[in-house]
Amino acid sequence: MRRSVFITRCSILRRRRIEELPTRQDTSARKPIRSVAVMAGVALAFASVGVQLVRLAAKHADAPSVAINAPMATGTSRPDIVDRKGRLLANDVEMPSLYVDPQAVVDRDELVEKLRKVLPALNEQELRQALGDKNRRFAWIERGLAPQVAQQVHNLGLPGLGFRQELKRAYPAGQLAGHLLGGVNVDNRAIGGIEQYLDARGLVDPVLQAQATTRPAVLLSIDMSAQHALEAELANAVTTYGAKGAAGLVMDVNTGELIASASLPRVDPAHPSANPRPEEVDRITAGTYELGSIFKMMTVAMALDRRQVTPQTMIDVSEPIKIGRFTIKDHHAASGSMSVRDVFLKSSNVGAGRLALGAGADAQTSFLTKLGLTEQLSTDAGTVAFPVLPKIWGEAETATISFGHGMAVAPLQFAAAAAALVNGGSYVIPTFLKRSAGQKVESRRVISEQTSAALRKMMQANVVEQGGTGHRAAVAGVDVGGKTGTAEIAINGRYDPNAVIASFVAAFPIEKPRYLSLVLIYEPARTAASAGQITASRTAAPLTARLIERIAPLLGVATNRVANNG
Repeated sequence: MRRSVFITRCSILRRRRIEELPTRQDTSARKPIRSVAVMAGVALAFASVGVQLVRLAAKHADAPSVAINAPMATGTSRPDIVDRKGRLLANDVEMPSLYVDPQAVVDRDELVEKLRKVLPALNEQELRQALGDKNRRFAWIERGLAPQVAQQVHNLGLPGLGFRQELKRAYPAGQLAGHLLGGVNVDNRAIGGIEQYLDARGLVDPVLQAQATTRPAVLLSIDMSAQHALEAELANAVTTYGAKGAAGLVMDVNTGELIASASLPRVDPAHPSANPRPEEVDRITAGTYELGSIFKMMTVAMALDRRQVTPQTMIDVSEPIKIGRFTIKDHHAASGSMSVRDVFLKSSNVGAGRLALGAGADAQTSFLTKLGLTEQLSTDAGTVAFPVLPKIWGEAETATISFGHGMAVAPLQFAAAAAALVNGGSYVIPTFLKRSAGQKVESRRVISEQTSAALRKMMQANVVEQGGTGHRAAVAGVDVGGKTGTAEIAINGRYDPNAVIASFVAAFPIEKPRYLSLVLIYEPARTAASAGQITASRTAAPLTARLIERIAPLLGVATNRVANNG
C-alpha cells in the first residue's frame, strides 16, 4: 500500500517536472530577445547621432572653423600680374612672419634687447606694451621677414617667439611701372593701381594660411621693354633739363591699350604709401594740368570738323585779342594773316583764339565734351582726376582754353582725346589690360575721317618742316607727327613765365598711326642742353625723338625714311 502510494507520488512529481520544464525553457529563451532589443536601441541612438553629425558637416562644409589660442590674421591670395608678353610684374611669395606669445616669454628685457640687434627698425615701445599684457597669447612683431633674417631670429632661441608663413607680394621688376601696379598692405590687400582693380573685381581670395591662388595671371597691356625705355628717357630728361619731374605714356590709338605709362619721381610698389607726397603722385592719372598749346589740336580739329575753315583759310593775327581786362598775344609778333595750317605749325595763340571765338563757347564746350574732356574718366586702374573747368564759360574762357589755359585735365584723359583725333575719328576708352586678339573694341565717332586726315598732315608738317615747332621730334626712319605745348604754371594766382610744363604729343607712323606718345617735363631749367630755353620745342620735342627711336623697333614699327633733325 505504502509502496504504491510512494510510486504514485513519484509519478506525480515526475509529471510536474515534465509539465514545468517548458516554462523554464521559455524564460531562458526570452533573455536573448531582451539583449537584442537593447543592442538595437543603442545602435539606433548611435545612428541618430551619426546622421546629425553628417547633416551638420554638410551644412557647414564651406565654412570651416579653426580653433587656436591666438588671433590669426586673414591674408589675401593674389594672382600674378604679367605684361602683354607674359613677363612677370607681380606675384605672391611665401614668407615667415614673426609673432610672440607674451605668456611664454621668460625674460622680457632679454627678448627685446636681442631682437633689436637682428631687427634694428623694431618698435621697442609697442613690443614692450604687448609683452606687458599677460592676458594676450599672440602679438605680431614683424610681418614678411626675409628668410635669412628669420633664421637669425630663430638662432636666438628665445622662448615665446614663433613664425607663421604668410603670402607677401613681390615685384620682380623693382620700381618699374610702380605707379601703375599700386602695391598692397601687410595683409596683401590692395592700396591702389592695378592691384586695386583685382580687389574690386573679386580676383583675389581670402586665406588663413600661405595658400597660393589657382587663378590665372592678369595680363596687362604694358610692354616691359617699352616701359623701361620710357622711364629711362624721362629720367634722362629730368637730369638733362634740370626739371622737377616728368611723365609720359605710349598708347595704341586703335585699341586704347596703354603700352607704357610712367611718372617721375618713381615709387616702389613693394613699399607703397597710402598718403604719397605731392611730387610722388601719378601725374598721368592723379594730377590735372593746364597743358598749353597741345590743346590747339582740339581747337583746329573743331574748326575743321564744323567746316568753319579749311587748312588754307587765312586768319587775322595782326593784333592781340582783347576781352575785358584780358589780352591774348603771341610770343612772336606776326603781321597780317596766316593760314590755319600755319596757326598750327607756328603755334599762334591769337590764331587759335580767333578760331575758338568763331565757333563760340557752346560749340567749344560741346566738342570737348564729345572728346571726353569735361567729365571724369574711369579706367580699369581706377578713376582719373576730375578735370578743372571754368565756373563761367564766357568769351575769355573760350579764347584761353583754345590754347590750353583756363582748363586743366589729366594727361591720360588728354591722350585719349588726342588718339581719337589721329586714328580716323573714333574715341576709345583707354585700358591698362591687354585686349585679346579679335576682341571687339567699343568706340564712338567724334570727328570725320577727313578732319582726322587733315590734322595728321599738319602734325607731320610740324615735325618735318624746319619752321614747325616740333622739328626736333623727327626720328630717322619713322614718320612722326606732333604738337608742342609750353604752359606757364599759375603760382599764387599769377602765371610765372619761368615755371612751365613742356609737353609734346606725337603719333607714329603718322600716315596711319598705330601709337600715340605724350611726354611732359615739369619746370625744366634753362640749361645748355636746351640752349637756355624752357620751351617744349627745345625740351619735350627732342625727348620724344629719343623715346620713339628706342621704342619703334620694339613695337614693330617699320622704318621707311631718313629724318632731318635740324
